[in-house]
Amino acid sequence: MELWDIYDRNKQKTGRTMKRNDWNMKEGDYHLTVLGVLMRPDGKFLITKRVETKAWAPGWWEVSGGAAMAGEASREAVNREVLEETGLDVSGCEDGYLFTYQRENPDEGDNYFVDVYRFVLDFTEEDIRLQEAETAGFMIAEKSQIEEFAKEGIFLHYDSIKDAFLKA
Repeated sequence: MELWDIYDRNKQKTGRTMKRNDWNMKEGDYHLTVLGVLMRPDGKFLITKRVETKAWAPGWWEVSGGAAMAGEASREAVNREVLEETGLDVSGCEDGYLFTYQRENPDEGDNYFVDVYRFVLDFTEEDIRLQEAETAGFMIAEKSQIEEFAKEGIFLHYDSIKDAFLKA
C-alpha cells in the first residue's frame, strides 16, 4: 500500500499519512507532488503523452511527475518519478528546484503542493525508456510547440508551470 505524508498549510509535515488517492483530506491538509521539467542544452524539452486509459486527461501532454511517498523528500521524489517515467537519471543534475504552487480542491478532498524542478540534461531519443503503463509516447519539443499544446488545452498544468519553460 502506497502512503503519502500529509502537510499543513505551511508545507510542514503533520506526522500523519494517507493512502494513495484516498481523497478524504481534512480542511488544511495537503499532500506533496513533484514535476520535473527536462531541458536539453539546446533548449528543447522532453514532454510525454499520457496513455488513453488514464481516468484524468487521457492523451494529454505533460512533464514527468507524481506524488511524493511517505518519508520521501521532494528531490528524491522527482528523481524517482523522472527515472520511472522516462528512464533518465537526474540525480546527478544540479538541484533544479524552481518554485512551489498549491491547489485547493475542497469539493474533491484533494489539496496539494507541487514542487517544480527543471533539470538540464544532455540526452537523445535513444536514451528515453518510457513507462508504458503511464506514457503513450514522447516528444523533444520547442517551447513554441508546448505553448501550442497549451492553447489547444491538451498540456497538463501549463498555466501553473509555464515559467519552467523559460530559458535559464
